[in-house]
Amino acid sequence: MERPGVPSPLVDRFGRVHTDLRVSLTDRCNLRCTYCMPAEGLDWLPRAEVLTDDEVVRLVRIGTGRLGITEVRLTGGEPLLRRGLPGLVARLSALDPAPELSITTNGIGLARSAVALREAGLSRVNVSLDTLRPERFAEITRRDRIEDVLAGLSAARDAGLNPVKINAVPVRGVNDDEIVDLTAFAREHGYQMRFIESMPLDAQGAWDRDRMVTAAEVLDRLGERFELVPVGRQGNAPAEEWRIADTDSLVGVIASVTRPFCGTCDRVRLTADGQLRNCLFATEESDLRSLLRCGADDATVEAAWRTSVGGKGPGHAIDTPEFRRPERPMSAIGG
Repeated sequence: MERPGVPSPLVDRFGRVHTDLRVSLTDRCNLRCTYCMPAEGLDWLPRAEVLTDDEVVRLVRIGTGRLGITEVRLTGGEPLLRRGLPGLVARLSALDPAPELSITTNGIGLARSAVALREAGLSRVNVSLDTLRPERFAEITRRDRIEDVLAGLSAARDAGLNPVKINAVPVRGVNDDEIVDLTAFAREHGYQMRFIESMPLDAQGAWDRDRMVTAAEVLDRLGERFELVPVGRQGNAPAEEWRIADTDSLVGVIASVTRPFCGTCDRVRLTADGQLRNCLFATEESDLRSLLRCGADDATVEAAWRTSVGGKGPGHAIDTPEFRRPERPMSAIGG
């Protein structure tokens, strides 16, 4: 039975209110990015362990109707690999209250699905693109698919999935010489650029702090070409933003390592196999899938959700000796 009235906020012990839910739809991906996974890929989840559409819809309904979730971002792996994705988006957008729906994707397949996703109720899209050079793209992703990504970006913009944001992870000696070029490309085509500090979430465990390009370095390089006007941070968004002077173009930096924003974090994550994570770097998970499949009612699932978030720590401590790397890589957690 649904509980009437306004949902009670999802609050942790530090008073942070959680309104942003990241839902991973699959751990599978059609790229093999060197900073994410080995060339042979990973052992994917058995399909029976992945949440069904009905289970995803039910958990999001509990989140919006009982816990005050207002934003849902669909992630992966690569979420466009989820069969029947526009239908799932339509079901989520039909919820009452309905969340704002967005997606993070590598862009492959977006050209043929952007219109259907927009019509189904998707609002925005983030596309991962670390280079504009075809040969470098093939080296980084181990796939020759840059033209598909560029076509996906264009299709998303034309379909009205705005703003279209480009996510890039600059790595020293790999693509850090393209920071300015990527920003100029985004400005020219009406996209928003986001640079993300690399994080220790690769499946190989090969993350190297010395190869991480910091937010300060990104801004220094951009400042050599553009005049940046500070915009700040919008609400609890992870990106600090700047506007390129005399334009409407925005560029953002997500500095999870050197400028952590844990004190205002409003995000909680659901993995493709139904595990709730109260932090991207959490070392423990809460099994919501088992509750669903054992017949638990909504109140029981809500209570488990609140208990998980209630135990959230003050921060990930990623840049300190106390940091503990999560067992799951990013592709299995969901971005």
